[in-house]
Amino acid sequence: MSDIEITFDNGDIKKYPRFTTYLDMAKDFSNEKNIIGVCVNNKVVSLKERADINQKIKFLTMADTNGNRIYTAGLKMIFEYSVRKTFPNINVKFSYSLPRGIVAELENEKYLTNDDISLIRKTMAGVVTSDLVIEKLTVKSSDGIRYYDELGNHVKSENISNISDNTVVLYRLDDLINYYYSEMPISTGVINKYELKYLGRNLVVINFPCDVDDGIIPEYVNYKGILNSYIEGKNWLNTMHVPYINDINREISKGKINNFIKSSELHFNLGINETAMHIAENSNIKCVMIAGPSSSGKTTVTKRLANYLELYGLEPIVISIDDYFHERENSPKDANGEYDYECLQACDIEYLTKDVINLFNGEEVDLPRFNFISGHKELSGHRIKLKDNSIILFEGLHALNNELLPMIPDTIKYKIYISPFIPLCLDEHNYISCYDLRLIRRIVRDFRTRGSAVEFSISYWRKVRLGEEKYIIPFVHQADKIINTSLPYEVGALKVFVEPLLYSVPNTSEYYNEARRLLSFLKQFFSINSESIPKDSIVREFIGGAD
Repeated sequence: MSDIEITFDNGDIKKYPRFTTYLDMAKDFSNEKNIIGVCVNNKVVSLKERADINQKIKFLTMADTNGNRIYTAGLKMIFEYSVRKTFPNINVKFSYSLPRGIVAELENEKYLTNDDISLIRKTMAGVVTSDLVIEKLTVKSSDGIRYYDELGNHVKSENISNISDNTVVLYRLDDLINYYYSEMPISTGVINKYELKYLGRNLVVINFPCDVDDGIIPEYVNYKGILNSYIEGKNWLNTMHVPYINDINREISKGKINNFIKSSELHFNLGINETAMHIAENSNIKCVMIAGPSSSGKTTVTKRLANYLELYGLEPIVISIDDYFHERENSPKDANGEYDYECLQACDIEYLTKDVINLFNGEEVDLPRFNFISGHKELSGHRIKLKDNSIILFEGLHALNNELLPMIPDTIKYKIYISPFIPLCLDEHNYISCYDLRLIRRIVRDFRTRGSAVEFSISYWRKVRLGEEKYIIPFVHQADKIINTSLPYEVGALKVFVEPLLYSVPNTSEYYNEARRLLSFLKQFFSINSESIPKDSIVREFIGGAD
């Protein structure tokens, strides 16, 4: 049998007998026990697959974005399996995600105790230690539909039917069969870094390292506001009888989606109005600090909130922190020598502080506008002066960080964190990642407003994620209010714009796998014509066509 050449991502080249498994190749590396998958010619595949031609590969660990997805999927399956083994009558749902964690709902007639969770934890440890095989099953879609129909799980059977592929990939762990829209680890032994935090009322947070944590389990943080936002959104969807994507697809196929779009927009606006009313009722609040990650919809929310505050007799003044960037030549650089626009030091804090102090001293200030083409601040001619009923809305990445404007006391601040925590789920075991939703939003907007290629948007996304993990997430728990900026119908609308862009990524690109992963995700959604979307919708911030 002839040998083939394998080129690794570090440039090393090794020869192996044809049809050697990637699992066997991994044994040549010192971090073998941490390897969870492999990327072959820009496509993620199982370690059990065999190499039959010369190719370039990259082994994946949980420190890689793709490896972390595999890890997450494996962790979900181990948890579900362990709960079933410990308490056979309890059903597990994965409906929400938190920063560095998954929220599992345990459906049971009675609330579990901490001792019960300890038993689940013990079972999980045994499953990991036993290194049980996770078997990949590629079956006919018709067989998958029949399997879930026989279980009475019509949500999953309908999802498989809507995808319209000839086959579907399921995974088996002992007697548990399920799917998680991801490649899976080949066994349970590698899933060994996690912690369970019981919140009571049958809610468990599974904490584990994300791809930027260097394999270290993060300390648990109580993201109560984010969880409550998810739960409120989920309750509303249940009231509307559309908890899952197949329900929205059904509304589209029946020609009733316009009514649901109107209801979604009204529900979103009522939430902003409620926030504005709460702010207006507190005369101590003089500054509203609005922070959110890239593509969260900060611009639209800030404008909408300002409009509602006017209705309650206030005069809102919007200050975008992005307009206070340092001149480009003075901007800080990262370890790679590239401009770092995510860090706090990218802001000209001295300039911003001067303007804010002058405003509070009763002076008139000419707000700057940052010209992103020239890389310089320019005076806008928009002169402002505080009145008795004025309230300042600071909008930007670092708005929750007290180091930005330390002279403003917390007693006059109201802190808002916004992000699209979409409560719509694919099914009871697969939620929609807010990271994926934001990435799709960004791809569409970058192409529309800057002509940026998909590959640029995807390549820059990791830097964005690193920035928010470092500069936003640590302050989220301090927020007085969480605003969910997702609309449950929006993926179907974004799909129309993003699919052609994703298909343009060639298989020779290092971002090919990510583009195909998003395309696979989008198969779940029926398309929605943008003509149905109001001109003032937050979705318009990304697809265009706003008033």
